[in-house]
Amino acid sequence: MHGRSRVRNLLAVVLAILVGAGAASAAELKPKTAEAFDRYVTLTEQRIQSEIGAGKPFLWVDSRPEPQRQAAHQRLRAGELVIERMNTLDQGKRISVPDGLIHHWMATVFIPNTSMEPVLRLVQDYDRHQVYYSPDVERSRIITRNGDDFQILLRFRRTKVITVVVDTYHDVHYGRLDDQHVYSFSHTTRIQEVENPGKPDERERPVGDDHGFLWRLNTYWRLEQADGGVYVQCEAVTLTRDIPTGLGWLVGPFVEKVPRESLTFTLAATRTAIEANAKSSTQRAQRNAEENSHEQQ
Repeated sequence: MHGRSRVRNLLAVVLAILVGAGAASAAELKPKTAEAFDRYVTLTEQRIQSEIGAGKPFLWVDSRPEPQRQAAHQRLRAGELVIERMNTLDQGKRISVPDGLIHHWMATVFIPNTSMEPVLRLVQDYDRHQVYYSPDVERSRIITRNGDDFQILLRFRRTKVITVVVDTYHDVHYGRLDDQHVYSFSHTTRIQEVENPGKPDERERPVGDDHGFLWRLNTYWRLEQADGGVYVQCEAVTLTRDIPTGLGWLVGPFVEKVPRESLTFTLAATRTAIEANAKSSTQRAQRNAEENSHEQQ
């Protein structure tokens, strides 16, 4: 009897997962949801534009009250990543997002013993983001480039209870205040969830007619060269579906945890890639010096 009971329980769990997954697939990006996100982004970008103006602290951590600023810099110089949840208000009130959720995070990391150009080259090397940011980024390429303006494709694979693969298309613009301060604005122009990725019957679902795990993704980067290295700050604003009643166990972990974890991974991977490139460059320089020395002898 105990064996049959375990089988029935297992079948019930499997059935719940299948039913839950089916219900989770019924998500549609509605105009009112997109409009609320656009309003949120407009107000957020107004604040960002004011912060990158002359005479303002360039980094978010430097705009904090002095005790918090000092504590953040101590953590950054110790190799930690500083991350904080953000919330843009409309005249002091929260912005309602019907049938959707906005996830807004700000993260900063310090990369010592480097300068602006190596960091900027890596960040703009979108053809190799699939190497630098694997396994989160599964595929990447530059579609077009015109000076400081890029159109790019990034395929993300993310797992949290369930696995979701999405193709995301971005317009990215870079600006430079001076040799020590660079910023960028990145907006998704199209996001399509991928069914059966990597298989012969792979296909992209229609825009906005998917599981709703990623409907929008805007990122705002700032690079500041100072203190013998480069501070890298990334602010991410994403839009996902809301959490359906009764499906929190399935949808909740993905839409609530993935945005923060992805941003944390991205900045940590940026630092790792810069350090690896610097080490490789040093080794090449040493080999070249040794070869030149042998030739002279």
